[in-house]
Amino acid sequence: MAETNFVDYVKIFCRSGRGGAGSAHLHREKYVPKGGPDGGDGGRGGHIILKGNKNYWTLIHLKYARHIFAGNGESGGHSRSFGANGEDKIIEVPCGTVVYDADTGEFICDVTEHDQEVILLKGGRGGLGNWHFKSATNQTPRFAQPGEPAIEKNIILELKVLADVGLVGFPNAGKSTLLSVVSAAKPKIANYPFTTLVPNLGIVPYRDGKSFAMADIPGIIEGASEGKGLGLRFLRHIERNAILLFLVPADADDINKEYEILLNELENFNPELLEKQRVLAISKSDMLDEELIEAIRETLPKDVPHVFLSSVAGIGVTELKDLLWTELSKDVDRHTTITHRPIDLSSCEDDWDDVEEFDEEEFDYIDEDFEEDWDDEKK
Repeated sequence: MAETNFVDYVKIFCRSGRGGAGSAHLHREKYVPKGGPDGGDGGRGGHIILKGNKNYWTLIHLKYARHIFAGNGESGGHSRSFGANGEDKIIEVPCGTVVYDADTGEFICDVTEHDQEVILLKGGRGGLGNWHFKSATNQTPRFAQPGEPAIEKNIILELKVLADVGLVGFPNAGKSTLLSVVSAAKPKIANYPFTTLVPNLGIVPYRDGKSFAMADIPGIIEGASEGKGLGLRFLRHIERNAILLFLVPADADDINKEYEILLNELENFNPELLEKQRVLAISKSDMLDEELIEAIRETLPKDVPHVFLSSVAGIGVTELKDLLWTELSKDVDRHTTITHRPIDLSSCEDDWDDVEEFDEEEFDYIDEDFEEDWDDEKK
């Protein structure tokens, strides 16, 4: 996935459809001088609906969709004819999309399953026709309800990548190299920090046609949970991963210290992340001899399965895939409470154009073509 095509943050102005007006029609037929009210109800306005689609991986298809409108309901007709409902507008989004109010920063909803539908904005209800208001004291009501108005909202869509395995590590730990070796993904690889600026997703093939998804998360540094480096923007992607694969290079000054720093940043962001299954991989291990590997092995945390790895030399790659599949196959509760923090709007990119104001049409209470006055006193 090309980095320029990865979009995980968009702002959109949405408006549901307004309800159609009820009709104030009075029945007119030959030899039926006083047919009574027969105005139909107005149609419902269209909803704005979010729908999960597993075939989408980014929000790029919504990058330039700045305005999304549902259809308006049609007015009711004579003979109690109901107006047609407005067309619903379905916004397809990747699984893992979170929605916020762009004006307040408050969390609205999230979409996590394929084909899951969430009504983001409800269309206005149609107005009642005048036949609803007929009574013993008012046999010919000449009024009807207008439809309910549309609902407008500025929203922010954020994507939290869904993957089986999430790669966690400092910049230049070898995460992108590993992903390029075990999958068909082609992330940018270079010998400088923060080469990866957006998450990359790859499908890792396994035995007997099995596979699992692996996400390369941009490098984390100490203080990332407070906004340093690439900050909070990409830490959120880790919440959706089933297993966290920590990569620490063999040439690190202190492997355990780097691992603890990474754990600390995740805990500061969301303490429940520490309850996820973890695997520790010591990358760039081709520079170590067997004696040094055994010495390092003795110092590693005992509660986390580990593997010594060299993506370039192909050392430990098969062992790592076996270990990850074993962990994924375990019957454990992988539920993690997702942290839906209100967005700090002051730090968001203010790329809104002035939203064009739309004049709402006035609803008529009485049909324009109704001109005949009824004389209720005549029998």
